[in-house]
Amino acid sequence: MGLAEVMTTVKAYAFMILLQFGYAGMFVISVASIKRGMNHFVLVVYRNAIAAVLIAPFALWFERKVRPKMTLITFVKIAALGLLEPVLDQNLYYMGANLTSAGFASALYNMVPAITFIMALVLRIEMVSIKSRRSQAKIIGTLVTVIGALLMILYKGPVVQFFWSTGRSHHTASTTQSSGHWLTGTFLLLGSCFCWSSFFILQANTLQTYSAELSLTTLICLTGAAMSSVVTLAVEGFSAKPWTIGWDMRLVTAVYSGVVCSGIAYYVQGIVMKERGPVFVTAFNPLCMIITAVLGSIILAEEITLGSIVGAVIIVIGLYALIWGKGKDQVNQASSDRSETEEGLQLPIAAPDAGKIESNISQLSFIEIRAPKN
Repeated sequence: MGLAEVMTTVKAYAFMILLQFGYAGMFVISVASIKRGMNHFVLVVYRNAIAAVLIAPFALWFERKVRPKMTLITFVKIAALGLLEPVLDQNLYYMGANLTSAGFASALYNMVPAITFIMALVLRIEMVSIKSRRSQAKIIGTLVTVIGALLMILYKGPVVQFFWSTGRSHHTASTTQSSGHWLTGTFLLLGSCFCWSSFFILQANTLQTYSAELSLTTLICLTGAAMSSVVTLAVEGFSAKPWTIGWDMRLVTAVYSGVVCSGIAYYVQGIVMKERGPVFVTAFNPLCMIITAVLGSIILAEEITLGSIVGAVIIVIGLYALIWGKGKDQVNQASSDRSETEEGLQLPIAAPDAGKIESNISQLSFIEIRAPKN
């Protein structure tokens, strides 16, 4: 492996790790703002509008000569991307996290890689051979991930105390929230996971024909903000009160979520996805879960239960079995790309030249050279 390939690999891992820190911060501050009364529909509108305004100048300048033409199919795909992620995924996540907790929501989001893998398998983006050990690891890892998520949903267990939470009062759920609201929040989060996985699959497909990452990010955020505005007006009416935010945590949440988790995140995911695929991009969620759980316990005083810890550990084991199974795919893809490049560099031989070469070969004389005897 050359230096360029090593740098490409390190860059992909570094981008995704840094992105998980960005998502963890968003999970915590957004839940804090929503629990304090911020309207999640309005948050989605502001988040995507800010992201579009931030990325648009870079897209107009850097991709002015390489931006593909907009076709009807591409426009429909971008509209679907705006509906899946900004409208459905973000609103479902905010509602689900408000009914549960930031730590539980980020932990349940570890199902995204497994859901993405299953969808990629159904759509034949991923290929599996039952006799291959790596394919078996992909399948087993997916099943283990689902089992871990089910354990988190069905079992809570006692509260686990850490050194930073000892002696502090925690935000405990009421009996009603523990049963009905918590279960409702869980299903909302599962729906959010499905929408996010669908977004990754469709984004990878769209990038094949519309390869301008900055322009695609801008258009997704722009359409998402427009659709979210319609949804907000339909739900909240034309009252100005939900739209009013001051110089407080609500403004910080909107700006941070828009800049880091919509603008930068969509762009970075697009770059890495073109090289590694959608399953690789979603494989770093456990790191986000750990960071979010710790920050949620420290900042929001959220409880961490034994069921959440055990379920999260099982999810991580299954997830990295899936990653190990995916590890060989990149090597095979690189080998295939190199062979195709080498074949493309070979010059064809015209028929008349081929005849001359055969004639010259037939006229050659061969001289036998004997090896000297010792």
